[in-house]
Amino acid sequence: MASNTISTCCYQGFKHEGEPRGKLEAIGNTETYIIEPTTPNGFGLLVLTDILGHKFINAQLIADQFAANGYTVVMPDLFHGDPVPLDADMASFSLPDWMSGKFGARQVPHVPETIDPIIQESVKYLKEKYNFEKIAAVGYCFGAKYVVRGLGSHSFQVGYVAHPAMVSTEELEAIKWPLAIAAAEVDDIFPVNLRHDSEAILLKTGVPYQLNLYSGVNHGFAVRCNLSDKRQRYAKNSAFLLALQWFDEILD
Repeated sequence: MASNTISTCCYQGFKHEGEPRGKLEAIGNTETYIIEPTTPNGFGLLVLTDILGHKFINAQLIADQFAANGYTVVMPDLFHGDPVPLDADMASFSLPDWMSGKFGARQVPHVPETIDPIIQESVKYLKEKYNFEKIAAVGYCFGAKYVVRGLGSHSFQVGYVAHPAMVSTEELEAIKWPLAIAAAEVDDIFPVNLRHDSEAILLKTGVPYQLNLYSGVNHGFAVRCNLSDKRQRYAKNSAFLLALQWFDEILD
């Protein structure tokens, strides 16, 4: 594996404050958070969330930030109405059971066979409604796996991920488009050895890549950090700017 499977650190953290500006619409059968920029830059952006899903306010505020920088953003519900609650009760909640779809009303498992079609439909929507020739993708934690998969299947022209989870070695080896990674110093999902392994794999692919490491932060910092902590706030903001700078460099 290029990164380990999800764990309790993937649904713990801090809820942020703000008023989301986007709207919830259906793309096919999938509820999706969509926000259009005031001044479009000509590029579409697909945001693939962590396991807290597309209705989590932190994710919506991040999507709004990308729109404020010119991107037309779609952020689909990857989980068929079955996200993991923030700070879920570990005494009664099981991630393996959640992955199998046990807790969802539709009992849909959260695996590539059910998630890849959602992503393909979102890409099609961006291309057909807005006529975008180039699409970027952002993935946090769980969503990072599907950014990497999309970079191997030519779904996106550039990708950015933060504290990735569940990415297989084979998926990372298969990428054909540039990838940037924001990594946490303390991260059992993307620890030092797997980070170094990923660097070696990326070097072999021959595609442009970048990996930034942020000290003093844990897995999930780019979405769920404590904003009252100066170091964590800096790392979150810096990781967001990394995404913007990376996209500007590759998409221009």
